Amino acid sequence: MFKELSRSLINALVSLGAVVRFLLRMLGVTPGALLRFDLIVQQVFNSGALSLVIIMLAGLFVGMVLGLQGFTLLERFGSEESLGVAAAVGLVKELGPVITALLFAGRAGTALASELGLMRATDQLSAMEMMAVDPIKRVVVPRFLGGVIAMPLLAAIFSVIGLYGAQLVGVQIMGVDSGSFWSQMRAGVDLRDIKEGVVKSLIFGVACSLIAVYEGYHATPTAAGVGRATTRTVVTSAVVVLFLDYLLTSAFL
Repeated sequence: MFKELSRSLINALVSLGAVVRFLLRMLGVTPGALLRFDLIVQQVFNSGALSLVIIMLAGLFVGMVLGLQGFTLLERFGSEESLGVAAAVGLVKELGPVITALLFAGRAGTALASELGLMRATDQLSAMEMMAVDPIKRVVVPRFLGGVIAMPLLAAIFSVIGLYGAQLVGVQIMGVDSGSFWSQMRAGVDLRDIKEGVVKSLIFGVACSLIAVYEGYHATPTAAGVGRATTRTVVTSAVVVLFLDYLLTSAFL
């Protein structure tokens, strides 16, 4: 048992080192990749705009559930008017970045990993190397930067739509005063809460995009290998996001 545990630990450290080396390699060619700004804009569209529907639907329903559960809980203490503060803080600091990152990994992350894995399986990346074109600079870095840029924007949209869903249930259905809902929310949410949400979403975007492009780029060039890379992208991204969320929350507290 100890032999297996030590072997698993060593393999995990080796994988972590490989990911860090891959990140450093990408950062080294990022200045040159920024010159092809059109590629980055296209990847922001692929990772962000094409994920808007699922992000907005999830934000609306999460906000509605948060409004309903928050009202039920606050009603026990006679603090229904504080529903706006509870919903805003929960969405901006926690639910918005985390759920957006999980949805991003499930939709955009799998798309990035499968696309790069298919390019590896069909020897497109090898063909670029034969033509003296760096695939990291030409293909991987724009997709990585597109995911990093899109993630905070998606988290902000998720939080805004979630607040609308909480207001829809709390004010329109449960009868909370609209003025108290918005005024207490503005008074209770400060810049530090918003900054925490932005920092979390940015770090989650780096983690999810890095895992997706790493798994896709190093996928085994077979159909089964691409499928395994896509599966590892979702599972690893979800675990890393939740782990980083705990670390960041502890750091901000």
